[in-house]
Amino acid sequence: MQTWRLDTARQTLCLGSENGGVPSVIYWGAPLPLTEDLSQVALAHIPDVAAGMLDETAALSLCPEAARGFPGQPGLQARDLNGARLLPRFTLARCTQKNGELSFQLTEAALGLALELELLADPDTHVIRATTRLHSDTAIVVDWLAAPVFPASQMAAEMVEFSGRWCGEFQTRHLPWAPGARLRDNGTGRSGHEHFPGLIVADPGCNNSSGTASAFHYGWSGGHRMLAEELADGRRQIQFGHASGSYAPGTEFETAPLYLTRSDQGLNACATAFQRHLRDRISPPVKTPRPLHYNCWESVYFNHNLKELKDIASRAAALGAERFVLDDGWFGRRDDDTTSLGDWVVDPRKYPEGLTPLIDHIKALGMGFGLWFEPEMVNEDSELFRAHPDWVLGPMDQPRGRQQLVLDMSRSDVVDHLYGQIAALLHDYDIEYIKWDHNRVLPGPSAAQTKGTYALLDRLRAAFPAVDIESCASGGGRVDFGILQRCGRVWLSDSNDALERMRIQHEAALFLPASVTGSHVGPRRCHTSGRVIDMATRAWVAAQRHMGFEMDPRELTGAEAETLSQVASWWKTNRDWMQQADILRLDHADPAVLAEMQLAQDGHRFVAFAGQRETSDQILPRPLRLTGLEPLARYEIELINRGDTPALSRGTPALKSVPLTLSGAYLMDHGLTLPWNLPQTIRVIEGRRT
Repeated sequence: MQTWRLDTARQTLCLGSENGGVPSVIYWGAPLPLTEDLSQVALAHIPDVAAGMLDETAALSLCPEAARGFPGQPGLQARDLNGARLLPRFTLARCTQKNGELSFQLTEAALGLALELELLADPDTHVIRATTRLHSDTAIVVDWLAAPVFPASQMAAEMVEFSGRWCGEFQTRHLPWAPGARLRDNGTGRSGHEHFPGLIVADPGCNNSSGTASAFHYGWSGGHRMLAEELADGRRQIQFGHASGSYAPGTEFETAPLYLTRSDQGLNACATAFQRHLRDRISPPVKTPRPLHYNCWESVYFNHNLKELKDIASRAAALGAERFVLDDGWFGRRDDDTTSLGDWVVDPRKYPEGLTPLIDHIKALGMGFGLWFEPEMVNEDSELFRAHPDWVLGPMDQPRGRQQLVLDMSRSDVVDHLYGQIAALLHDYDIEYIKWDHNRVLPGPSAAQTKGTYALLDRLRAAFPAVDIESCASGGGRVDFGILQRCGRVWLSDSNDALERMRIQHEAALFLPASVTGSHVGPRRCHTSGRVIDMATRAWVAAQRHMGFEMDPRELTGAEAETLSQVASWWKTNRDWMQQADILRLDHADPAVLAEMQLAQDGHRFVAFAGQRETSDQILPRPLRLTGLEPLARYEIELINRGDTPALSRGTPALKSVPLTLSGAYLMDHGLTLPWNLPQTIRVIEGRRT
């Protein structure tokens, strides 16, 4: 058997190919000694054959093959153009290994197929990147092509996956393993609110800070398919690829990258691996320091009035905003969501002198200017649709979504037209930022559609490298490493409800760093939940990520404005190290509390946030146990928002008045005893290593 290995400081991945077949993962776990005899590992990996089984156990390879008797779902399902099923038996032609990368080339001469499997292990972030490519000598239909297939631990108790909805993204689901398949096939044409393309497989007892877990993310924006299958013999496999129906008949097929990592130190080690890899390897360079945003959407909606917008901009700047984003309603004849998508020209009724007077005012206030687009969409009531109804993706009798249809981004003339309109605005105006929205699902999945959108984004970024781009899709409907290769920020949810936001961004931190995660202070009465939340809570939740405002500043009382300005000033003071920090989720004994900390790269400072989302069952707070600290080091701990402590907190805990100096061992084992607090509030604790 031929064998290979890839190593990072946290893991070893060993692969083996028996009799020249598709390589299989024969070990994926904690680092093995460099002297480990891989031939012995390969022998130890061979399973038995028992009653009720075939005489040979087909390999759970990087692309399991039905033709070799694999009893589960194969990694490739394809047909010729007459509908006849193709059953390849690939043979390893060659392997290339260098600088932490393995590339396997396999052939199936009888069917005219070639398969390439690539794996790249990053020694610094501990993330493995895996892709599959398929070539056919003649045109074929590919119904399913998996990225390199990995086994799931047979020790695992559960899988953690992510579902959701508009304004309720990143809902975690803990599902037990059982014989059979857990199949997710997201055909919405975007990565989706419904099923974020990620999965975590956790061993018994795994929590945020300890235990064994493996984590997967499929970096694709066009809808994905995921399979987590337990075979009758007990083996388990994880497959990710494009959603069913994504590929048109052809000769070349490729999956998106599958990113994966594992940890013996809990979910946080997987999370920080993804956070660092996205921030340092994938996400494009953005303006630094990250400017504090103001977005006018929940202030004016479609009712654009230059005098009012100037007043709002002045108030936002006084509160600390550094970038003003003009949202939907500035183009065509866009007075509501029924018209003008596709007509990316400034509305002369609202802006008779163009956007220059508003931009000049914003620049004079010391802020940068950003503009909202929804390039992939079109309204029937638009000049673009009237000129090019043939540019619509899908049949005309399809259901509408938000009064709009989708443009066919696989067409070069569509991409050229959109580039021309957007580039003209970027040439004519001083625009440093684009909010790129996507407000409806597609009539079906299409890899060509997604690649067309990528091509447009890549072209704009090449021509205007100084322009930051944010991905928004009704909030978190398109959040993945594919779109984040082109966009330096995501709008994680349309919900500005601080309590719901707290949960959404906490769960999203399993994959996303603070630097790419937009979080805004919404109106006093949240427009999507109707809930009224105190300004301090709204501000501190936004300060946990890339901070912004999205309320009408004219509604603020003097006390609210002062609180918001103070938190904004704190965020600016700390943003440089926080945007490079690891987000560590904290395990807390009280389900009413949601807590996390951000630990600087050098480990010398941190900030912890403990959100009291609802009333606790017990009277007094349970201790807040921190993580990631040096046990023998001493840390000065200060409750920086002690002034928000309510009058019902009548005792004298030291943190209500003075800092404390405590060891890392104490803070991680016993934890901090915090003053009592009201529900729907948050505690903010700073720590510095002495």
